[in-house]
Amino acid sequence: MNQLETEDQPGYIERQVRRHRRGEVAVASDNVGQEWPVALVFNGISHAVMMCTPRDLEAFAMGFSLTEGIVERGSDIHDIEVYYRDDGHTLPHAEVHLQVVQQAFLALKDKRRALAGRTGCGVCGIESIDLLDLQPERVPDTGFLTRLAPDAIERAARELPAHQRLTKLTGGLHAAAWCDDTGAVRFAFEDVGRHNALDKLIGQLVLQRVDTTQGFVFLSSRASYELVRKSARVGVPMVVTISAPTSLAIGIAKQAGLRLVSFARENSYVEYDVE
Repeated sequence: MNQLETEDQPGYIERQVRRHRRGEVAVASDNVGQEWPVALVFNGISHAVMMCTPRDLEAFAMGFSLTEGIVERGSDIHDIEVYYRDDGHTLPHAEVHLQVVQQAFLALKDKRRALAGRTGCGVCGIESIDLLDLQPERVPDTGFLTRLAPDAIERAARELPAHQRLTKLTGGLHAAAWCDDTGAVRFAFEDVGRHNALDKLIGQLVLQRVDTTQGFVFLSSRASYELVRKSARVGVPMVVTISAPTSLAIGIAKQAGLRLVSFARENSYVEYDVE
């Protein structure tokens, strides 16, 4: 196999299509979002294969490790190496090799013994309801929400489309953005999976030593339980989504003391009380 370590993939590919409109057929080029298997390998042992857009995989691996509770802090990861493999004969895929501290690796091996085959769709592979991790950490009260500008959510909704380059090209990716107390978008990541986009965002914040308690997450998706759970794990005080929340997302936000806002638009939003 060829090993490509120098650059990320573009995030999309070009395909020839036939466009049908009002009885007319035209051949044209279209852009389609990339979806690759990405294997996460911890200390030489494969733990998970996620279906991702093969960009920003170092940030993705860091974020996944934190939000899935594999490590407690970024410093528990000593090294991350990304390998892109595409020889034209096998399915293009990537491998991310992480070296983690021994304590985290031993805990991961114990966890593996309790799983029937972890995959990327929330709780697939869990043998028992008792193994669900639905007890979030309490988000620390740093006073961020009291400093939030009155129009911060509306500003974030207004600014996010400018950061969705791949979505504009393909129409099929999710975005996760980090916003400050004025609602300005500071970082944004895109992926075919909404949870992957969030992991990339959180991973980048940790890699750049950004305080995750001093901003909020804005997502171009619905608010499902795992997105709120991941955010609570790293102390994010507020999660905002464009679409609806689920009942479990609301419940976990309440347990964590995290402010949950959905149906966010440039002139309106719905808040789900944590009290």
